[in-house]
Amino acid sequence: MIICLEPGGDRREAERLAERLNVSLCESVLPAPSGLTLRFHSGGLSLLGEGMEMQGDLTYMIPRIKKANLDREYLVRAARLKNLPEHPQALDATAGMGEDSLLLAAAGYRVILYECNPVIAALLRDSLRRADTVPELREIVRRMELREEDSIEAMDVPGIFPDLILLDPMFPERKKSALIKKKF
Repeated sequence: MIICLEPGGDRREAERLAERLNVSLCESVLPAPSGLTLRFHSGGLSLLGEGMEMQGDLTYMIPRIKKANLDREYLVRAARLKNLPEHPQALDATAGMGEDSLLLAAAGYRVILYECNPVIAALLRDSLRRADTVPELREIVRRMELREEDSIEAMDVPGIFPDLILLDPMFPERKKSALIKKKF
């Protein structure tokens, strides 16, 4: 893996991630001959590899967080627990790119997102930073706090008492299952 810093890219974040991953930081566009490239540019952070480019983006979730649509989300319906405090707290133990956390935050939860993979965490941090500039998302993402660490170790710390814990690990879909075929 290589990290490229282009003009307008976040130098401090690029240097921090290069040190964390113990990889080289170049200051030009130089696709890795094999493997992945993290590209810090004026539009944020992108992951390049295999001829594709990926950038975290929560703006596509705006239609899903509108009140009428949000109430139909399976995750939000499952999170409507009885006797919740005024400002309930959720812990997303497997944050990924943050879509589920965004739904919970839009439903009123304060959400702590745990992501232990430094590359995914960097992409998510960049996505949250850019979402904070979008009026429809600003208030919601300000209820989301990203922590780059293992959630299992973090939950072992005294004083963490979330109202809801979300575990959504990525496993291959099972075949020939009696489970219903809905997303949730």
